[in-house]
Amino acid sequence: MRPEQRTPIARYRHSLWLLTQRDLRVRYSTSVLGYFWSILDPLVMAGIYWFVFTQVFDKNVGTDPYIVFLLAALLPWMWFNGAVSDCTRAFLREAKLIRSTRIPRTIWVNRLVLSKGIEFLASIPVLVLFAILFGAELGVEAFFFPLAIVIQAMLTAGVGLLVAPLVVFFRDLERAVKLILRFLFYASPIIYSTTDLPPELHFWAAFNPLNGIFSLYRAAFFPEQLDWFAVTISAVMSLAFLGLGLLVFRRSERAVLKEI
Repeated sequence: MRPEQRTPIARYRHSLWLLTQRDLRVRYSTSVLGYFWSILDPLVMAGIYWFVFTQVFDKNVGTDPYIVFLLAALLPWMWFNGAVSDCTRAFLREAKLIRSTRIPRTIWVNRLVLSKGIEFLASIPVLVLFAILFGAELGVEAFFFPLAIVIQAMLTAGVGLLVAPLVVFFRDLERAVKLILRFLFYASPIIYSTTDLPPELHFWAAFNPLNGIFSLYRAAFFPEQLDWFAVTISAVMSLAFLGLGLLVFRRSERAVLKEI
């Protein structure tokens, strides 16, 4: 089918996929290790935290096997962190191309969410490998994995659509986002579980949208980690961020094009 014969949605999906492919090819075209770089960072981080909490200190957080517990949240965190960080320069990096094309501008954010999401999906075999090596059993809760991916995609896209245009007007926001992401890493149940927090914080911790998402991922190997209250809050907040992101993006799109 010719491009002019496609529906607007089909053209959008086609352009989104072409730009996502371009991102992935450019990222790994000059790399010898290629795909392995996408999993090396979380593996190194997981190895450091595993060593600190199991070999240096007497571990009193998380669940055994701890390395699987870590990776089940650390890998999706790398998707969220990488996509949001890249979205801070989504318009500034491709300014000339954005001005000279007529494709919907949301694609420049969604391509980053999709490319980082593909990297996350490519890292799942590593999680499965560690689960096999350390004897973590896969439960029926693994069927909730796609639900976690959908909720996280909505949250990441919403935050990206919110951040990308605002950075064009407030350049200091790029550094502020990095600080917020660093704080959010430790404020989210990645190296620990929500149950490790003081009881009075359990309710408030559910309002971190990443909390319910990570509980869905971890439930595949640790069913006791599944918290449907946190999952519901995560789904509602992700939809709210997506709606707010689209609203801010559409209202600021013309001003962004003039600014860049």
